[in-house]
Amino acid sequence: MVFSSHIFLFWFLPLALLLYYAVPVRARTLVLTLVSYVFYGWWNPWFTLLMLFSTAIDYFCGAAIAREGATPRQRKVALVASVLSNLALLGFFKYALFVSETFGKVATIFGFGEVPLPAFLSHIVLPVGISFYTFQSMSYAIDLYRGHAVRARNFTDFACYVSMFPQLVAGPIVRYGTVAEQLHERTHSLEGFVAGLTRFNYGFAKKILLANPMGRLADLAFEAGAPGPEVAWAGVLAYALQIYFDFSAYSDMALGLGRMMGFRFPENFNSPYQSTSLTEFWRRWHISLSTFLRDYLYIPIGGNRMGSVRTYLNLLLVMLIGGLWHGAQWTFVIWGGLHGLVLALERFGKNVLKISPPRPVGWTATTLVVLAGWVFFRSPDLATALDYFSALAGREGEAASSSVLAAVFFTPVNLGQLAGCAAVAWFLPNSGRWLHTLTGAKVALGLVLICVSVRVMALQGFNPFLYFQF
Repeated sequence: MVFSSHIFLFWFLPLALLLYYAVPVRARTLVLTLVSYVFYGWWNPWFTLLMLFSTAIDYFCGAAIAREGATPRQRKVALVASVLSNLALLGFFKYALFVSETFGKVATIFGFGEVPLPAFLSHIVLPVGISFYTFQSMSYAIDLYRGHAVRARNFTDFACYVSMFPQLVAGPIVRYGTVAEQLHERTHSLEGFVAGLTRFNYGFAKKILLANPMGRLADLAFEAGAPGPEVAWAGVLAYALQIYFDFSAYSDMALGLGRMMGFRFPENFNSPYQSTSLTEFWRRWHISLSTFLRDYLYIPIGGNRMGSVRTYLNLLLVMLIGGLWHGAQWTFVIWGGLHGLVLALERFGKNVLKISPPRPVGWTATTLVVLAGWVFFRSPDLATALDYFSALAGREGEAASSSVLAAVFFTPVNLGQLAGCAAVAWFLPNSGRWLHTLTGAKVALGLVLICVSVRVMALQGFNPFLYFQF
């Protein structure tokens, strides 16, 4: 189930909170774990076994790493077992078909003939949120090995950490050290509950009132056979706003739900579209993923400690992997490569050429790079992306269809929604900053927003969460 659904809002969440607060404090972590497994199993009950398997592997590997008297070799073997098991699960369910198809195409190109794909590959179903919970679970063993975390007190605490439904399927990616003490002892208060409820309400409204209308416009442009340049530019802007509001809304709801049960999760967004460089963008966009890639990939392979050329290559490699993490398609790889290349160029310009562009220039350049990247991110294949770029460059579609599309797209309501969402994303403070200090007016506004959003949700036919596919 998704947060923006009637079954979650009016059935699952009230029952989960009722059970959570009805039991003694010492049993609440167990209750949260059980309801989280129900939440995850709603899509497919068999997926819970996969998550339980991953959880058990990392818990016991972590125990071996932290065991008193363990030799360096034993600790390293346990770490490797944890990392390889998680990557194997992720690789099989997410990348097996992609790798097999790519291998087949390469074999055909080099004259080895067509390589038949195993039939079972086409039947693999990607478990929801596997990219998030495998990274999160794997980080526990890595942090134990590095001495950055303490061993989980018991299996229930660790299972709760991996499976917590607020951030299970789309983040933020929470490290065990961040919530270790909270799993054992956390503060439950009316003030905290109201703060969490208000954050959830704002996130819910952001999803229904901002993300979904932008998604409808983005689909209108990207799924048109031949959009004109005006519709193409407006469409990629709409998609940029959709993916931001969609994902930041989920993060707002996750942080709010966690706060309602006494947890404090780290912020995941900080007005990324206000950035004046791509480097700054990645400090503000999906913060938990960017810091994960930095701490568990970029720094271990050398970071910026091995000379300029190696630094540029490391940036490119990390972003290529980050792109592939989002999806098993070449468009995601190209998206990551574009970001990695621009990050390297920015570092070269700053450190070698000593270039520091004015803020308006930096903001404009960063926005154009981000929008260009979203074209690859949104397109189902490279050919579609290149076709869309040709529309952005000024290629006119068939006159009659382009005129009809423009007439449907550029209505006063659509233009008003597009302008309003752009103003919120580019000029207003983000929800975390806005709600840092809570007032009665903000709480009341949140209640009004969720009432309006529930009503609007009943009228919407378009209500996906984009990041569930990752």
